Amino acid sequence: MRHDDYPDQYLRDILTSAKTIAVVGASPRAHRPSHGVMRFLQARGYHCIPVNPFAAGGQILGERVYASLADIKEPVDMVDIFRRSAMAGAAVDEAIAIGAKSVWMQLDVRDDAAASRAEAHGLKVVMNRCPAIEIPRLGIVAR
Repeated sequence: MRHDDYPDQYLRDILTSAKTIAVVGASPRAHRPSHGVMRFLQARGYHCIPVNPFAAGGQILGERVYASLADIKEPVDMVDIFRRSAMAGAAVDEAIAIGAKSVWMQLDVRDDAAASRAEAHGLKVVMNRCPAIEIPRLGIVAR
């Protein structure tokens, strides 16, 4: 996959097949982008699971916060990564380990080596994009 320009159908397939999204780096602070994107995804009918070791055991937007992807006890379709590029690879490796179907790295987040590892394990990968921008652009309606 060429990660500089994604076909709309590729993005649409990821976003319409995902039902459960783990949001790595989800923040309990309402002004943070991860909080707003998680709220947006919930409003569109996605089940979002926040992952943040500093807020683990608490709640974000009504959902229990987990310290790591490995702590989640249900299947995860997509892992949405709100971490710096240098930290994204670890989240991608955790996504591979839990059997996620796709990883989505947020705006300005890119790790080509991690993307190659994920693709080698059969995951779809998106980098430097935001689902809260792509969903309305693609005309994907709420579930």
